[in-house]
Amino acid sequence: MPDSMLQQDDYTPLDRYRQLAEKSPDLISRHAPEDFSFIDVNPAVEKILGYAPEEIIGIPAYDLFHPEDANTWANRDSGVTYREGVYTSTYRFKCKSGSYVWLETTSRSIRNPETGNMEEIICVSRDVTERVQTEHTMTRLARVVEASSDLVMFSTEDHQINYLNEAAQKTMNIDKGRFPTLHLDELVSRETYHVMQEKLFPQVMKTGNWRGEIPLKPDSMEDRIAVIQQIIAHKSEEGDLQYFSIIGRDITDYKKAEEESMQHQLEMAHISRLLSVGEMASGLAHEINQPLAAILNYSRGSLRRIEDGSMARVEDIKKALELIARQAVRAADIIKRLRSFVKKTEYQRMEFQINDVCEEISQFLEQEAQNAGIRFIFRFDDNNPRIHADKVQIEQVILNLLRNAIESYKHSDQPVKTITIQTRQKDGQMRILIQDQGSGISSQQLENLFEPFFTTKENGLGMGLSISRTIIEAHGGRLWAESDGRSTTTFTIRLPLGTN
Repeated sequence: MPDSMLQQDDYTPLDRYRQLAEKSPDLISRHAPEDFSFIDVNPAVEKILGYAPEEIIGIPAYDLFHPEDANTWANRDSGVTYREGVYTSTYRFKCKSGSYVWLETTSRSIRNPETGNMEEIICVSRDVTERVQTEHTMTRLARVVEASSDLVMFSTEDHQINYLNEAAQKTMNIDKGRFPTLHLDELVSRETYHVMQEKLFPQVMKTGNWRGEIPLKPDSMEDRIAVIQQIIAHKSEEGDLQYFSIIGRDITDYKKAEEESMQHQLEMAHISRLLSVGEMASGLAHEINQPLAAILNYSRGSLRRIEDGSMARVEDIKKALELIARQAVRAADIIKRLRSFVKKTEYQRMEFQINDVCEEISQFLEQEAQNAGIRFIFRFDDNNPRIHADKVQIEQVILNLLRNAIESYKHSDQPVKTITIQTRQKDGQMRILIQDQGSGISSQQLENLFEPFFTTKENGLGMGLSISRTIIEAHGGRLWAESDGRSTTTFTIRLPLGTN
């Protein structure tokens, strides 16, 4: 009688088991103990392995194992577990198409109760390819995370740290045993944690991601510098938070390199200032000689008048001494200004008004400009904008550009010699323009103008413009030159406005 005509009460237990096996999505098979060949198999074999049941009967299962997994079963490798007479194994098995799938098989040996000999093996297998591939992917990702030089931490919703990768452990000098009790507030300052708790984490929960820079300051960290750079919120499909990933970086070497570069930049800027003073020596000597000559003339004139009796009153002597003192103060101010200019300083960013700096440097060069018959013209931004930079280094750049402008008139026959200094702000940027009407710069010279040791001066070393560009770029700005090749040349400095 066909199964469809059987009433429910007509089913025997054997019928029910057969129906269960035939309708099961799992592959149920019986195997001969000698070569593990298929004796019987349910219809699921076609969906899982691509074989019709009659095609696979008689084929030894061992022939279809992946070469790397062939001995897994026989040797009871780590992929095989045993419990209460049942073996469970995960392995790769060859399909009819030639490709492999991952099977998880639970098997049991059937023995003759009288002789104890193995008569057959019954297996229930399911396709776990997707699960295994996911596990392998996760394993690979875990290895990447563990081997990463970035600091990776996993945090619960209440900011309990339950995982640190090796880089995080080493950088912050935290023992792995601390994970169950380690809290985020132990890794940052109290003020920082409060901000993170009140503002940052709510933002991460809303947007899913945050990037920035937060200093890590655990008590266990000694001579390293590290920061949190990213926080990611991992949520379930329902939108519930599962955990936070906190990603940081050890920036000790970067900070050290930055400090060394800054120190090198300071040295170069200082050398540039000394070179500038050396080139300005004749002008500075003339500037200092003026008050000294005046002091000498006042002193000699006063002595002669005292000797011939024409200066006998105290008021006259007092007036002469006041004139001498005034010139002495003038000479002292020149020397003080010169010493301040060449003094070696530490790198220090500060906010200052750029118009004032341009005016101070032009005053420093006033005598040299006058000797060359040059007049400074100022076209300053009325708002007197402020920039955030190392003032001494910016002064050096402006000095270099002004001296180049003065030098450009050396062989010029212009009847009127001017240097225009202009400042203007636009779109959060500060521009300082220094323009002369001297001899101009050819297009070929413009291409190499900022290269080290390239110079158009007769006695120049070719370092001033190279150092100047390095300084401006280190401040997040840009320095460039434009010229018509005949007379007009403009150097432009672009810097960020305000706090950087």
